Amino acid sequence: MFCIECFRSNLYGKFRLAVTSHAMITPTDNVLVAFSGGPSSRVALQFVHELQHKSLKNFDASRDRLLPVFRVGVAFIDETTISPLPSRDIDRAIQDIRLIVSNLAPPIKQLHVVPIENIYSGDGTNRLKNLLDAVSDTTGKEDLLLHLQMSSLQKVASESGYNKIVLGLCTSRIACHVISATVKGQGYSLPADIQYVDSRWEIPIVLPLRDCLVQELNMLCHLDGLKTVELLKGPCSGINGLVSSLVRILQEENPSRECTNVRTAGKLTPFHFNRIPESDDSIIPLATRRRQKRYNLKPNESISSESFCPICNSPLNKSDMLRLSNLGSCQTNSDSFGAACCSSCRFEILPKDPSSIDHFYSLLPQPLVARAKRSSYDNLSLLREQIQDCLLSDSEDES
Repeated sequence: MFCIECFRSNLYGKFRLAVTSHAMITPTDNVLVAFSGGPSSRVALQFVHELQHKSLKNFDASRDRLLPVFRVGVAFIDETTISPLPSRDIDRAIQDIRLIVSNLAPPIKQLHVVPIENIYSGDGTNRLKNLLDAVSDTTGKEDLLLHLQMSSLQKVASESGYNKIVLGLCTSRIACHVISATVKGQGYSLPADIQYVDSRWEIPIVLPLRDCLVQELNMLCHLDGLKTVELLKGPCSGINGLVSSLVRILQEENPSRECTNVRTAGKLTPFHFNRIPESDDSIIPLATRRRQKRYNLKPNESISSESFCPICNSPLNKSDMLRLSNLGSCQTNSDSFGAACCSSCRFEILPKDPSSIDHFYSLLPQPLVARAKRSSYDNLSLLREQIQDCLLSDSEDES
């Protein structure tokens, strides 16, 4: 058992070790914290703020002031247009979020309240609603909404000049994802989602709370009086909700179950993009660069992948790549889009009726369409080379 101060110090130590070991935040960064108002994102915001505040104090105390202080912004994805909650409840929650961010000590942090329909050019409210209505599978609809949230974060980060996005995903959430992704047939891409760093996106994603349990984060919010904003959403009735209930029961029976689950999945080979590229920037402290080099993946410790699903951005496996290599025979853009998707998205999200694919494709936001075109054309020659190498390797193994 920890006393209050030791408990807080231990939790912040996990955060600090993850940040420094994987070069998640450096002095020249402009970091965007994804904030939902829940305990995980609230602690992530608080710890990033404290890290920035300490950097500012060191900067002010330094004579030469060579190391700049990284900048921090906050983003909240507003789902008013598609939420079953009354708009007044969401407006009240947004006001509470503005108050939370404004009450943080200097440096001032800009808050971006981003309507999720802004992922479209122009008025995308009706197109977004129709897109979600076009997905008949409950789990597929939940997952598509998560993918759209990520695309919205990427859009605001790119347009506002941020170079990293901080998510508050913790051990408990990752433990649920490990099981649900396995059930959905996403085992190949699972290692990409559970690492400390994910650079497959235009703006890299970092998970500084990866080693923290949600029970610890809830306790810290209670002890420190950190205000949270819980927007009550309807119960998840698909695979995601069932898995969350299962993991919660298992955790009550054995408090180490979530950690064991994540540690076991952590033995899977990650991908080459699960790291921050090494930098020789002289502004970055030498100790930070040394830690990054120590913890970064070696080429023989990771899987290379150059093609990704246009919906969920998961790396494509060998069977997906084989299908993608036959894109030359596709007649329409919607056919190309369907062929470029991973097996899980094809099963959960794409319409079962082939005649409905064109309508579904017409409702997609531009970032997803552009991602599909890059996968279909820019990487086609590379895909064929990789497939030939895979087939050659298989034939050598059989002989």
